[in-house]
Amino acid sequence: MPLVSMTDMLTKALEGKYAVGQFNINNLEWTQAILGAAEEEKSPVILGVSEGAARHMGGFYTVVKMVEGLIHDMKITVPVAIHLDHGSSFDKCKDAIDAGFTSVMIDGSHHPIDENIEMTKKVVDYAHAKGVSVEAEVGTVGGQEDDVIGGIQYADLNECVRIVKETGIDTLAPALGSVHGPYLGEPNLGFKEMEEIRDAVNLPLVLHGGTGIPVHDIQKSISLGTSKINVNTENQIAFAKVVREVLAAKPDAYDPRTFIAPGREAIKQTVIGKIREFGSSNKA
Repeated sequence: MPLVSMTDMLTKALEGKYAVGQFNINNLEWTQAILGAAEEEKSPVILGVSEGAARHMGGFYTVVKMVEGLIHDMKITVPVAIHLDHGSSFDKCKDAIDAGFTSVMIDGSHHPIDENIEMTKKVVDYAHAKGVSVEAEVGTVGGQEDDVIGGIQYADLNECVRIVKETGIDTLAPALGSVHGPYLGEPNLGFKEMEEIRDAVNLPLVLHGGTGIPVHDIQKSISLGTSKINVNTENQIAFAKVVREVLAAKPDAYDPRTFIAPGREAIKQTVIGKIREFGSSNKA
């Protein structure tokens, strides 16, 4: 099945009251694990690619061709979007789109709202002409993920309404207390604000920093319009744990497949668990 944008899958998720997972990829094996989990669960899936991960894997074009090759060889039949996570500029979003990405996030959240809107509108105009979906962010998600560092700043309702009306984005990530990376203590999400934003913008919402959020908070977020949930750290933790265990048991191992294969399986099982938690099984 060819790569698709996020628009159709997130519209269906919003209507069906479930969420589609964005699982970030860092190499071939991570991509295999995530695609395998999605196919097994018959779930749509979004492959998130940060700018740093794209550099690590060789570039946007290489990432797209790797994903396309795996979809073909693994006989993947579920909808798959490849999404630039936290695109830092119009030029980076354009490069990803030109390489074959089917979705991009332009992250102007660290700029004043007028500047955020201006850069987002420019990306939307270019992306929509090529059938590519666009995500934008208002407010700032805490913690650090790859090149993205920020403190928590809640999204402003009026700014959310403005960016939706003035740009034509397909989905909105309002920062409401989530963080990138592990949580220090219990997450404290702004559900009241989430509900107000959902009612005001009538678009699928995105929850960044999905690792470590309790299931009841995930379910409440979905009931309040969250249709896309991003997960990265949870897979990193699962992979690293298994690799350490294998190398501790086999300290003389030198074939990387000895520890990469079990790590890949750990990611697959983690993703299967998140897909079931988000309710997207059998929604492909």
